[in-house]
Amino acid sequence: MLFFLALPLIIYLSFKQKYKESIPARFFLYNNPPFKTEEGLWFHVCSLGEARALKPLLTMLNLQNVKITTITQTGQNEAKKYRAEVRYLPYESYLPFWIKSSKVLVVLEAEFWYLLFRVAYARGAKIILLNARISDKSVDKYIKFAWFYKKLLTFVDTIYAQSEVDRERFLALGAKSVEVIGNIKLAGEISKTKEYEKPDALTIVAGSTHDGEEDAVLEAFLNYKKFRSDAKLIIVPRHPERFEAVYELIKRRVSHNGLSYSRFSDGSGFESDVVLVDMMGELNNIYAISDVAVLGGAFRDDIGGHNPLEPAFFGCKIITGKHFFHQKELFRYVQDVQYVDIDEIENAFKKAQNLPASRVQEKINLEPVVRKIKEYI
Repeated sequence: MLFFLALPLIIYLSFKQKYKESIPARFFLYNNPPFKTEEGLWFHVCSLGEARALKPLLTMLNLQNVKITTITQTGQNEAKKYRAEVRYLPYESYLPFWIKSSKVLVVLEAEFWYLLFRVAYARGAKIILLNARISDKSVDKYIKFAWFYKKLLTFVDTIYAQSEVDRERFLALGAKSVEVIGNIKLAGEISKTKEYEKPDALTIVAGSTHDGEEDAVLEAFLNYKKFRSDAKLIIVPRHPERFEAVYELIKRRVSHNGLSYSRFSDGSGFESDVVLVDMMGELNNIYAISDVAVLGGAFRDDIGGHNPLEPAFFGCKIITGKHFFHQKELFRYVQDVQYVDIDEIENAFKKAQNLPASRVQEKINLEPVVRKIKEYI
């Protein structure tokens, strides 16, 4: 009934660039049939980060019959790079008619869909939760609905948690077999796709930024520019649908300060004082030529932060906000990060010149996960 009541909103959202492929596929099964093959190994992930994190595991497994479902379009695009059948996970009401049998279902992070678990279990799948987490911000919700999650977790055979805290939280919800292996994103290969020449200047990148964060970074940069005249700022918004809005913001904030600005897509490179990167897939290439990285998603209290491993891998000095609850486990492995409030970014720029580059301290061993999956297969 709620589905039918929500139809006008669902149809409206399906015309937005961000959802034009995923909503028709998930809510109307458009170009989204059941998997052609049965049995085998099925991974379910939400979006880009989790889809990308599958790469080392898939390489180690080297299996033929692999299936992947995603929620978002960016996750779908990433999953299609693998040798696998790829689909969108349909809305739950469709799942009893859509799911075929699989030997193993591996669900990443916090994708806890009751009918996904219930139907896959009924079709004979062993269910593994991988990179499982219950964030500080969400724990109260899980406790409040403990009766629901206890029921859901009865279908799960093995849980590989990100941290000891996550393990304790899952055990409190009635989970039986929980092992801590850390965050599997630590196992991922980090690379760049293009070589750019580093600007002959102090280069600051604001990566994976959200609404409100670009404005704060721009203000801090404009003030810092008076202190360090050779500094350049490169802004890479998280979502492509915001490119135009961010460019208009840059134009308003920068033009009357006598500074130059440009869009990366116009081919002028990094000559300007402020550059908007309005193309997808460039962030690692930009980290590779940057001195300081302002990592977005953590200056607001509703996002939860973004992956710090990439800027740390390329030797950036990382500045981020204090609301990184979804990435808490990853930040535990990264040293020399400045965690600041949104009005402290300018001061963090000044401090950065006397700090070492951020760096990743540890790696993860995926062998236990590989052995378990092969045991079930």
